[in-house]
Amino acid sequence: MQSGDIRYQSYVSILKEELVLAMGCTEPIAIAYAAAKARQVLGERPDKVEVVASSNIIKNVKSVVVPNTGGLLGIEASAVAGAVAGNPDKALEVLSSIEAEGRRDIQSFLDTGSVVVHEAQDGLVFDLTVRLISGQDYASVQISHYHTNIVLILHNGDVVYRNQDCDEVATARLTDRSILNVKDILAFAETVEIADIEELLQKQIDYNMAIAEEGLKNDWGANIGSVLIDSSGDDVKVRAKALAAAGSDARMSGCELPVVIASGSGNQGLTASVPVIVYARELGVDHEALLRALVVSNLVTIHQKTGIGRLSAYCGVVSAGCGAGAGIAWLHGGRFEEVAHTIVNALAIVSGIICDGAKPSCAAKIATSVDAGIFGFLMFEREQQFYGGDGIVAKGVENTIENIGRLGREGMRETDREIIRIMLGK
Repeated sequence: MQSGDIRYQSYVSILKEELVLAMGCTEPIAIAYAAAKARQVLGERPDKVEVVASSNIIKNVKSVVVPNTGGLLGIEASAVAGAVAGNPDKALEVLSSIEAEGRRDIQSFLDTGSVVVHEAQDGLVFDLTVRLISGQDYASVQISHYHTNIVLILHNGDVVYRNQDCDEVATARLTDRSILNVKDILAFAETVEIADIEELLQKQIDYNMAIAEEGLKNDWGANIGSVLIDSSGDDVKVRAKALAAAGSDARMSGCELPVVIASGSGNQGLTASVPVIVYARELGVDHEALLRALVVSNLVTIHQKTGIGRLSAYCGVVSAGCGAGAGIAWLHGGRFEEVAHTIVNALAIVSGIICDGAKPSCAAKIATSVDAGIFGFLMFEREQQFYGGDGIVAKGVENTIENIGRLGREGMRETDREIIRIMLGK
């Protein structure tokens, strides 16, 4: 693929849009970002905080620790942290500079202030509005469709900002993801100028491995990574699963180390990258080969997740585990046939995993999904595969990915609603 090709430029843009740094689970951080932006517009500390969020956001924020808050969790903590101590200029790292005084201010507001949370009724899967009130003055910020996409800012009823390009289904200002397909992803990975992607992917390597190693070294969450190594040894297959899971356990439990995300998710960013890095080091490949394998894993992950949507009842780390399997297949010399069959085999194994919000069990789901990605490659390496007509598997990798998108986007809508009802005790 030539650098002048529109596909080439689009693929570089997609990577730059998706692989961004975030501290903490991205849904609570999106709430904190909206709150910090509203505080900036209001110009003073609020007396009251109101949050209106779609049910999928409520699901993903309910059980996760918000970083830099002293172990607090949930929507209220996320919104107050952003409103009281967040820095809106840092976007998804909005809470990264909070110190002891800020943590005390957050707790003080939660103890004495007013925080009200409502479920949005607009039907959008990803939608949140944070409204800050001080006396007779108020400011509100609405984010829709993806984590940093501010669509409306109001101050005392006056429109400060409105994104005119964003309608109820659009993901405005993002490069069209429909251009992605496995064959072109591989062509791009094999021809991309390293200078166009090296800084981006080196950041992913550095940050994601740092939190993975922290998660394995210390006591975080359910310690899935340590359990795997203690029970199954430390060969490359186990390490690949364990380190990715350990990174998730750390970030779900409030670790303040940032992560380079993918498809709007730190867990997907960890899953798509860490196993590939572990395998590259085991195989002793050069740095360029690692970077190209990460291009494969990240873009395959994003491609699969595009058809499903940012949030759904379908666990996103399944897509990332399959992406990791694709990257590992590429590291072993596999090209289109091997990578395509790895993806199909992995999807046939783990496509039933549900998303019931962000919490420690995400780490175990990561380990399972990475295992499926690796096993999908090992199956094809031994001339075994699943065929079109085997359940939701279709003939051709793109048709299978399309079926998975339909399953996650359409078929699991009622599952999503029931999960949320269960989690909220309804």
